[in-house]
Amino acid sequence: MATDLSGTGDPALDLLPETGTGVLRLDLVRRLAAEALGSAFLIVAVVGSGIMATRLSPDDVGLQLLANAGATVGALIGLILMFGAVSGAHLNPAVTLVDRLLGSISTRDAGLYVVAQTVGACAGSLVANAMFERPVFELATTTRSSGALWLSEVVATVGLLLVIHGCVRTGRARAVPFAVGVWIGGAYWFTSSTSFANPAVTVARTLSDSFAGIAPASAPMFVLMQLLGTGLAFGLIRLFYPHPIADPTA
Repeated sequence: MATDLSGTGDPALDLLPETGTGVLRLDLVRRLAAEALGSAFLIVAVVGSGIMATRLSPDDVGLQLLANAGATVGALIGLILMFGAVSGAHLNPAVTLVDRLLGSISTRDAGLYVVAQTVGACAGSLVANAMFERPVFELATTTRSSGALWLSEVVATVGLLLVIHGCVRTGRARAVPFAVGVWIGGAYWFTSSTSFANPAVTVARTLSDSFAGIAPASAPMFVLMQLLGTGLAFGLIRLFYPHPIADPTA
């Protein structure tokens, strides 16, 4: 979910031209694989912890949400630390879109990132289902549709993107993994939607009829609100952080 912290992650590759050796093509494959696998792990954590929570605490929804939020926080921090230097650990089309609007990723790479994130996230739902002996492929039946939920997705997405760029563009990129994890963990509780804030995650959660699921008919409005939040966040980032500051510890 973080913006790109170190280019390709390899200083030698960062200096190579776009043409010639094919090294950058290999690097793009590496980055896309990191986005796909990272998104898959993220959904495994979200869906898997939701299933585990309902099995261990079947009569306490609050405890279920607490367990789900805690697992997601831990996974996010670990995944951003794991893949930040490889692909930037976007793990979220909203993060990638803002980076494209800011000019730090090409249109081609941004499109491929979104595909990798979505495919990886969907695969993660199937893996989570299988790990808990549920049908591998199933569609969620939980309807999530109301103005309050849609507003929550705008708020959660704007906050997430401001947290990321508030760190990166003020020279505190190393704080991103922890800042993102803490924001999402808090937003699980202070938004009525439990803070999806990620179009790829939203699509993937339609593939598990479990605690974290969202009915396919409900997903389009969630994605639309997340994209609206992305647009608002981009404007606020340009307002609050017009001149990025280099991280002195990088």
